[in-house]
Amino acid sequence: MRAIGQDSLGGPEVLKIVEVARPEPGPGEVLVRVHATSVNPTDFWHRVTGGLAGGPIRLGWDVSGVIEEVGLGVTLFEPGDEVFGMPLQPRPAGTYAEYVVTPARHLVRKPASLSHVQAAALPLVALTGWQALVDTARVRPGHRVLVHAAAGGVGHVTVQIAKALGAYVIGTASGPKHDFVRGLGADEVIDHTRTDFSSAAGDVDIVVDTIGGEYGPRSLQILREGGLVVSLASPDEAGLSVHARALGFRSTFMIVEADQAGMREIAALVDSGRLTPEIHTVLPLEQAARAHEIGETGRTTGKIVLTVAD
Repeated sequence: MRAIGQDSLGGPEVLKIVEVARPEPGPGEVLVRVHATSVNPTDFWHRVTGGLAGGPIRLGWDVSGVIEEVGLGVTLFEPGDEVFGMPLQPRPAGTYAEYVVTPARHLVRKPASLSHVQAAALPLVALTGWQALVDTARVRPGHRVLVHAAAGGVGHVTVQIAKALGAYVIGTASGPKHDFVRGLGADEVIDHTRTDFSSAAGDVDIVVDTIGGEYGPRSLQILREGGLVVSLASPDEAGLSVHARALGFRSTFMIVEADQAGMREIAALVDSGRLTPEIHTVLPLEQAARAHEIGETGRTTGKIVLTVAD
């Protein structure tokens, strides 16, 4: 089968089409024919640094496709079922490929209202937003939630999830993206290129930080008593918790995990019309390197999707 591989760590140019053996599902696993996958910042990080694996891996964690074969003992799906999900994360999944094997319970049925392109854009970013807001921050109606990079991949779905949970949502985004972010349901939008968000926002209960660096410490300045910063950018942000405690606040670094229960909640939000993915660019699998080049500009709105099968 065709897949995207890399022999060395480095820039987008290290990504190339390779031929590898089609995997076979074991007990409790399914083989998915991949129709689409999508590009996430964690892909860039793993491509350059080796990430948690410590060396080159086959990239990709999002998948939308059709069950090709089921392994021994699988009762949830049968061949022909349309599914989507985020298999194996934080372990390598290799969804930049024609086929992928995954535990059956890392997938759910694809909402009929979504194309495979749309469905592939959702799993990693939506699970990140869900786990940050629901499992980690325990957002309740009326909470004030600030989402950094609210027009980005994680940001634009996190805004929608926060609104669905009944939160008052503030987003940061450049001026040209304000109408888009408001259209997602944000109650306020701050132009981070013109305004210091730490002086424009205040009394925030939860900050979802997708950027890292100085954004974490500055986000602590806008928290109300008992407030929490959920850092998503990189493991380097884990040390922010010490600084937060010294100020009387909380901060935690979170890694998104494969989560069938969370995926069911995401599918329900889609079905209810409260969650819709924004697609910035769609490219064929062969142009994975180009997709990474576009993604690393930091100027995308929504997600970049790679199509694999018709």
